[in-house]
This record gives sequence, C-alpha cells and structure tokens, in this order.
Amino acid sequence: MIPFFTQPSLDLGPFTVHAFGLIVAAAVLTGLSVGARRFRSEGLDVALGERLAGWAIIGGLLGAHLFSVLFYFPHKLAENPMLLLKLWEDISSFGSMLGGALAIGLFLRMHGSGETTSRRWAYLDVAAYVFPVSLMIGRVACTLAHDHPGTLTRAPLSVSLRSEEARTYITGVYTAAGRAGELPPAGQLAQMGFHDLGWYEFLYLATVVVPVILWVGRRRRTPGVFLALFIALYLPVRILLDFLRVADTRYAGLTPAQWVAALALLALPALVVAIRRRAAAGPLAGDVSGRGAHEPPEAASGVAGLPER
Repeated sequence: MIPFFTQPSLDLGPFTVHAFGLIVAAAVLTGLSVGARRFRSEGLDVALGERLAGWAIIGGLLGAHLFSVLFYFPHKLAENPMLLLKLWEDISSFGSMLGGALAIGLFLRMHGSGETTSRRWAYLDVAAYVFPVSLMIGRVACTLAHDHPGTLTRAPLSVSLRSEEARTYITGVYTAAGRAGELPPAGQLAQMGFHDLGWYEFLYLATVVVPVILWVGRRRRTPGVFLALFIALYLPVRILLDFLRVADTRYAGLTPAQWVAALALLALPALVVAIRRRAAAGPLAGDVSGRGAHEPPEAASGVAGLPER
C-alpha cells in the first residue's frame, strides 16, 4: 500500500502556500504552453488561441465552483447563498470541464465568426488535446491533498491506514458522511487502506489517456477526434471510480459527475458520426487550417493568410 502523508505547505507570515495550489497553477501553465505549441503546429491563429485559452480558464474556474456548490453541496448553499461568491471554495473537475466547454463555445461564437466550421472544431480539438495533460498534473494535487477519499480496502495501490494520522483522517471522512458505523475496530482498521481516487485517476491518465492522446496527436486526424477520445477513454473509468466515493451527494444513486459522464457517453455516437462524415467529405470539409485534412501539419505554415509563427 501507499504510505499516508500530509499535504506539504509553506507558511509565509499571514499566508500559507499549499502544494495543491502550486500544482494546480503548474497544470494551468503547462496547458497554456502545450496549447500554444499545438495551435502553432496546426497552423491556427496563436493569438486567437491564447485568448480562447483565457476564456476557457475563467469559464473552467467559474464552472468548477458553481457546479460543485449547486449539485454537491446544495444544503450548504441553502444555509449561506453567499457561498456562490466564494470561488476559492468547493470545486469540481466536471464543473471545470462544463464551464470551460461553454466558455470555448461562447468565445468561438463571438470571436470566431470569420473561421470556418472545421477551423472552429480545430480550436476546440486543441483544448481537448491539452486538457488531459493539465488534468493529469492536477490529479497530483488531489493525491497530495487526499481530497477524493474512497471506501476501505486492502488493494495494493490504496493508501495505508497504518499511521494514526491516516486513521484519524478516514474516520473523519466516514463520520462526516454518517457512515462511522461501517468502520472496523482500530486494530483491524490499521491493517487496511482506503481508495484514493485522485491517485487512481492520476495513474490512469498518466499510463493510458495521455499517452494515447499524444500518440494520436502525431498522426493525421479529423478535428473532433481528441474530444471523442477523451470521452471514450476517461468517462467510463470515472463513472466506475465514483462508485467508490464515501460522501458525495447522489441523485438516484449516481453522483453529479456520473450523470454528466453518462450523458456525454450517450452523445458520443453522434459525435463519432459527425467526425466520420467530415473525414469522408474530403479535404474541403475536413480542412483545419487552409490545408487538406490529410496534409501533414508541417505544410500549414503561412497558409490561408495566417502568419508563420
């Protein structure tokens, strides 16, 4: 089992800097860097892409908080409506995805009117290419903070409850969820571990999702493929992992994230059909940056009036 550890932090007078915040910031900065290179390699307008990224970040931050408060903590919101304004509290990765996607769609509608439909899809595809990388890094922060605790287990990749600090933590989680009666005696508990879902997601993203995305990114493809890949690879696993959660609010037995993931999976066949139709229509319909859909990215520089960057 993985040893339990407390999230590192640094006291700076009246402020405390936690590892979680630093790693999340690193995830955002890495995403911006990877995205800029991707916009350039795809022959897209880098300046427009960077503005789109700014909208996606702001939309993601707002969506992460609002989705969490509205669907995971409605009781807290009823007690204190001002919680909606505390953007630094209570965040959800699925809320971030939804908020970022809505912001991207709004941005392209407002500022991408001069782009073809296929090129707008290409900008969205860069976001879908970048997001799994940022999410993977962000899950390191979740692992350090243990903010996605799951049920007790003896699985080898779980987090050990051998230390008193670990047992105090998981006891608090079960007690807050009203499930303290499910905990075994202290001696038995010390021989067990708990599922750390942030840790599991990091492992899956790092070993499966991100490598597949990066590998496909080296090949010719029609815009929309990265979005479809992320939905197909990540969401089924996320649905399964959420069944291990201890305290999350559930609606008809499913967490809010599971409901969103299920709806996205239901929409996946329609997305795949649309991608196949654009690919079958040939270079004009599949055009990404003034080049044919099957022309390598290296040929895109300076095409369609775009400066070479």
